[in-house]
Amino acid sequence: FFTPIVDDPFEFGAIAAANSLSDVYAVGARPLFALGITAFPRGKLGTGLLEKIVSGGASKLGEAGVPVVGGHSVDDPEPKFGYTVIGEVHPDRMVGHEGARAGDVLYLTKPLGTGLVTTAIKRGLCPPDLERTAIAVMTALNRQASEAMVAAGATAATDVTGYGLIGHLANLKGGADVELGTVPFMPGVRDLAERDVFPDGSRRNYAAYRDQVDWDGLAELDQMMLCDAQTSGGLLVAIPAENAGRFEGAV
Repeated sequence: FFTPIVDDPFEFGAIAAANSLSDVYAVGARPLFALGITAFPRGKLGTGLLEKIVSGGASKLGEAGVPVVGGHSVDDPEPKFGYTVIGEVHPDRMVGHEGARAGDVLYLTKPLGTGLVTTAIKRGLCPPDLERTAIAVMTALNRQASEAMVAAGATAATDVTGYGLIGHLANLKGGADVELGTVPFMPGVRDLAERDVFPDGSRRNYAAYRDQVDWDGLAELDQMMLCDAQTSGGLLVAIPAENAGRFEGAV
């Protein structure tokens, strides 16, 4: 449930839907149905724009096999859109935040950089190819990754969104070793980082977590990139080492 982050209303709706589904996928659950949440300035923007947003969301939910059974809308000065998604999972099979063990392998299933990209879009600074890449990343469902992690016996998982990789890694409880070279970033986002196109959320993340990490001499720019606030990011998954190959083969 957030304000537009890309110019295309259909793609915005699809991103909002994919993002809304991720919390359910992150615990290994199956989404059952969704309720729409819409805020729209009906006196300022035409309803045709709203129809495109809703169509984008419906298209993505249709891909996931999730019906929209209702929702709420309000006349608001600033457009916002998203869903509440209800899912189900057996309590004994739910993947939580606290089960990761020493020796588990960490996987991030989508590349980072959407905070930088969406801020660059708003400022007219984003290369078209990078914008298209980011939209493809943000509209991709985490369904396959969710099913794969359950099959591989994931010990812990979370979706990487507003708190960035470092913030959500902290949610998994316990320490972790991360090598920068193994972390996926969208091609071109480093150029945006070097131009300091970080959103405010990324700066807040860095301020909150920079003293909780042993950066081992890592450059501040790289630290900031690891704290970049994401929208509809991938799953951060801890997999037992003996099952790592099985997970990799499924995603």
